[in-house]
Amino acid sequence: MTMTSRCLAIGLGCAILFVQGVQPAVSEEPATIARAFIDGVGPGWRALGEPDFVNVNTDPDTWTWKENEVHCTGRPVGVTRSQKPVTNFELVAHWRHLKSGGNSGIFVWASESALTGLKPNALPPGGIEVQVLDHGYAEQYEKSTGKKPDWFTTNGDVFPVGTSKMTPFPPVAPDGKRSFPRKTLSKGVGEWNHYYVRAINGEVRLWVNGEEVSGGTNCEPRTGYLCLESEGAPVEFKNLRIRELP
Repeated sequence: MTMTSRCLAIGLGCAILFVQGVQPAVSEEPATIARAFIDGVGPGWRALGEPDFVNVNTDPDTWTWKENEVHCTGRPVGVTRSQKPVTNFELVAHWRHLKSGGNSGIFVWASESALTGLKPNALPPGGIEVQVLDHGYAEQYEKSTGKKPDWFTTNGDVFPVGTSKMTPFPPVAPDGKRSFPRKTLSKGVGEWNHYYVRAINGEVRLWVNGEEVSGGTNCEPRTGYLCLESEGAPVEFKNLRIRELP
């Protein structure tokens, strides 16, 4: 009896599926993106909580921690950063916006110089941003400007900030800097979304609700602080977990 094996690469692992006595059917449909719903549980993973972060340029009550959740008022604009810089790592985060059009993000590899002396109502001028944006933002942008929101999406853009550099994975934004997501998977206001970020050797990859959608390589810097972003509207994060890698 013959056996056909198929190997699906998921994250850093590989799952082998065996189908006995059945030849795979030929399909003209494109291959689906492998799903990788990482929950951040297992060897090397640890939870991130209030003791793991330092307020950079927001008010004392901008961030309110309770067990495995953190509530952000969105005011003033600014960030809270990790206690120490990280280089190679995996990160899991759940997030949800509490107001239509909410804006936030997770900064990867923000340098110390980008955070030093940062005043309230400013964001770090460096690092790689994994955007956390509600769908209502695009609607509000078009209504207020009369222009199509063609330079960003609300489904998980990844892009370099300020003087930082990154070669984005396609599809790429018109300015050539942002990696646009390949699929539209983000949920709307009030609903929890799941992000899995893998940042290794200057490469950042983002999975949204279980599927890889965007990222980039050749990042500079490729070590630095993790930051949670406050940007004008209430947002919540929970189940923040990290696994640092060699």
